Amino acid sequence: MERRELFSFLSSSVKGETKKQTLIRPPYFGDKDAFDKECHKCDGKCVSFCQEQIIVIAEDKTPYLDFSKSGCTYCDECVKGCEFGVLTLENKHQIDATIYIDEKSCLSWQGVMCFSCKDPCLEDAIEFRAMFMPKIDEDKCTSCGFCISRCPSASILIK
Repeated sequence: MERRELFSFLSSSVKGETKKQTLIRPPYFGDKDAFDKECHKCDGKCVSFCQEQIIVIAEDKTPYLDFSKSGCTYCDECVKGCEFGVLTLENKHQIDATIYIDEKSCLSWQGVMCFSCKDPCLEDAIEFRAMFMPKIDEDKCTSCGFCISRCPSASILIK
């Protein structure tokens, strides 16, 4: 467990909050219900095919993306491991998530020069006004998640 995760967990425990996890699915599905119908039959082969190692199997045996260490390159490899047709190349689309920057906790928005999110962005979707104030251009962003793991203040979040 990383320090950031520990403090987040501890603070939510003190406040009595329960954190509801949003499952971000791989970008190759046609029907979200297929995850519940088919994935429990599988042993999670999509995980071993993922080059970035961001696919994780949830308790209900369905795959989801974990951006805590890396992001999705849309390499199509996870499709090769899907035996039950939940993930197919015909259904390739952008990841179904909206990524945004929390301005209150972002170092750049607080006047600290930080470009940690901009550097790994493959689509050049993070733009800075002057030297500070980064914004994500939703038209360019593919929701790949590379910026999330690079942010030192955990200010890049998913809606």
